[in-house]
Amino acid sequence: MTQPAVSISQLGKTYASGLHALKDVSLEIRKGEIFALLGPNGAGKTTLISIVCGIVRPSAGRVLVDGHDVVRDYRITRSKIGLVPQELFTDTFETVAATVTFSRGVFGRPPDAAHMEKVLRQLSLWEKRNDRIRTLSGGMKRRVLIAKALVHEPEILFLDEPTAGVDVELRRDMWAIVRELRAGGVTIILTTHYIDEAEEMADRIGVMSKGELIVVEEKATLMRKLGKKQLKLHLLEPMPSIPAALAQWKLQLLNGGDELQYTFDAKEESTGIPALLRRLGELGIGYKDLQTRQSSLEDIFVDLVNQ
Repeated sequence: MTQPAVSISQLGKTYASGLHALKDVSLEIRKGEIFALLGPNGAGKTTLISIVCGIVRPSAGRVLVDGHDVVRDYRITRSKIGLVPQELFTDTFETVAATVTFSRGVFGRPPDAAHMEKVLRQLSLWEKRNDRIRTLSGGMKRRVLIAKALVHEPEILFLDEPTAGVDVELRRDMWAIVRELRAGGVTIILTTHYIDEAEEMADRIGVMSKGELIVVEEKATLMRKLGKKQLKLHLLEPMPSIPAALAQWKLQLLNGGDELQYTFDAKEESTGIPALLRRLGELGIGYKDLQTRQSSLEDIFVDLVNQ
């Protein structure tokens, strides 16, 4: 059994204000995976990341990074981690090259011009290397943050809301970079509001709500386990109400009675669709078209948090 990249045990955090930001969170993140942490604002995602990265001290529990305790072996664990924070930073009068070089030095890494050039080129920053950060656009500043997180060659990369408020092109570039890093063996943990991002990229998904980790699943399993399917029938004639003879199916009338929607569990052996269509025929209810859709990760997420 290979050692997890990050092992979190019974982690708790209560701030001086009395806010319980984390309650008994336990989680193992495998080496080389992309793990997405979803949750509404205030769910505890940033606090969790901040503890693993050594920025915030936990009130209870412990975190190991590659087998090293984040409190006791702070220097070792911090050098293994790259963090791209949500907020843009302050060294606005520095040049891109100077701030990225400095970040590498902070972790005790010797200068490596070739590696720095590779990182800056990967992020389309090479042409801007001598520009002062204050002259850059928001999207370019975000790229500089990523360069700062990558320049010391971390094994684990945390991306806290990496594409919040950035343009579509940067989002696409970011995902290409994330895939490339993962192919090179880097473990990636991201928090995101964009559920399509998690659906597109993640191997596993954790959902946080009110300081607790309420579910951790392989993405495909989550979609299969919690996914509902819907069958929508476009009726030939509007229906004023659902007849009692159809009470055994979960039906809804939509669009002024023109559409009949049946919601069923995607994982059930028997969906009940053939029997429903037969019954409609017996009752003389005609339809001109039918379509099915499976719930998206967004639907599942909303259901989980509401529960």
